[in-house]
Parts: sequence; structure tokens; C-alpha cells
Amino acid sequence: MDLFFRTFLPAAAEAGLAEPILSRHLPVFRRSVAADDHTVLVARCIRPDAPVSGGHLLLLTAHRLVVTQQSRLLHRLSLHLNTDLRHLNNVSWAPDPRLPVMEFTATAVDGVRERYLIRAGRRQPVVHLDALLNHVFLGADVPEPQVAARPQEARRPKFSPAVAI
Repeated sequence: MDLFFRTFLPAAAEAGLAEPILSRHLPVFRRSVAADDHTVLVARCIRPDAPVSGGHLLLLTAHRLVVTQQSRLLHRLSLHLNTDLRHLNNVSWAPDPRLPVMEFTATAVDGVRERYLIRAGRRQPVVHLDALLNHVFLGADVPEPQVAARPQEARRPKFSPAVAI
């Protein structure tokens, strides 16, 4: 088993992706990414400028950004973007911890500005997505995800007392 496959499966599980989705997209990713490339992020995303174009799946490795597209009507799979990270310009992302999405934008080598809304998975909060993107594009350290000691603590909302003025 090569490095790409060993790191792809945990990243996909962290995003909460179902096995049928992975089995459809994996052959396209395999053709696009080298066997010795480390998978950093796998996530569902949409293009806000083309919302009816279908669902997209984003794969970010240490060296490449690959985005696949599945059409809504016929469920056909196509490669939307496949580029080396060195060929991306004006890369930016805007995390919003209140929402389960993050806007990611970059200019491809052909001059087209790509814009995606990355959906955070069940086990992948927006803060963790921000840390992964910081690690890949800025070289920052990725903090370990904080796990609650008991499952009840993760579900129980924390309220602070209201103060009337």
C-alpha cells in the first residue's frame, strides 16, 4: 500500500464521506496524484458561482490540488481541476467558526479564479480545516484535534448565565 492510499483513507474518514462516494472518485484521484504524495484533506465542496453544476470533491495533498465534479442528472464523474500547488496564485481562505463551511479561492495557472465552499465534515470542524490549509500553504504546525473526554461532553451545550443590564 503506497503513501497516498494510506493517508487518503483516514482523511476521507475524517471528512465523514461514504464508501460509495470514495469508490467513484478514487480512480480519478489515483490517476492525478503520485503514489508517494501525502493526502492532507479530502472534503465535499460546491462552487458558489455555479451551484447547479453538481457536487464536487476536493483532494489536497502536499503537492497537488485535485477537484472532481459529479453531474446532478446523470451522476457522471469528471476532473474539474488538477494542478500543482506551485502553480496556484492568490490563494486565500476565509474560515467562519459559526458555519460548517469555509470559502477557498485560488487562481489557477490558466488565469481562472477558482472559488469553492468547503463543507466541514462531522469530525472535521472549520478550525481544523483552517489549520490544515495553514499547514499546506503557510507551513504552520497543525495542532492535534481536541477530543472530549466523554461523548456526553461533546454533545452538551455550554451555557453562560445571562446578565441583565
